[in-house]
Amino acid sequence: AARHLAQVMGLTLFRELRQLRRPLAALDIPEPVLPAGTTVRTFVPGQDDAAWLAVNAAAFAHHPEQGGLTQRDLDDRKAEPWFDPAGFFLAERDGELIGFHWTKVHAAEQLGEVYVVGIRPDAQGGGLGKALTAIGLRHLAAQGLPTASLYVDADNTAAVAVYERLGFSTYEVDLMYRTEH
Repeated sequence: AARHLAQVMGLTLFRELRQLRRPLAALDIPEPVLPAGTTVRTFVPGQDDAAWLAVNAAAFAHHPEQGGLTQRDLDDRKAEPWFDPAGFFLAERDGELIGFHWTKVHAAEQLGEVYVVGIRPDAQGGGLGKALTAIGLRHLAAQGLPTASLYVDADNTAAVAVYERLGFSTYEVDLMYRTEH
């Protein structure tokens, strides 16, 4: 119905944002396999801010919101009641940050979220995104949460493929339209 109305009004689809979900109770979260020479640890507020902001900006240079996060934006998120550095995983190689998975818990809904996964462009394609996502899912499952969710742009085909291989399926789709003036 929304597509038809948009077509009638002369609007053009410019973004399709999918919410994907998967159960966490299942024992099918794969064992994370990290690329050679990669280690994972949790985020240390203050110490890791600058490196995280740099990797986030590089990983999401094309993204309308995520790629432009500033120190103030990060500080605002760290001040949120849901912020938990124990669920914020950093991947390093040779002492440099190359990727991350920041999880989020929606306690009232008993829902875990793959809040954001980012891989530095020169470290993409080697399975790090899948490994970090699995690490975060195992963290959320260990907290007894029944379900994990995430948001992903439909045109991010690499991420969609990783998430589908990890058992996620479409729960909801938000379509965003605009005029072409």
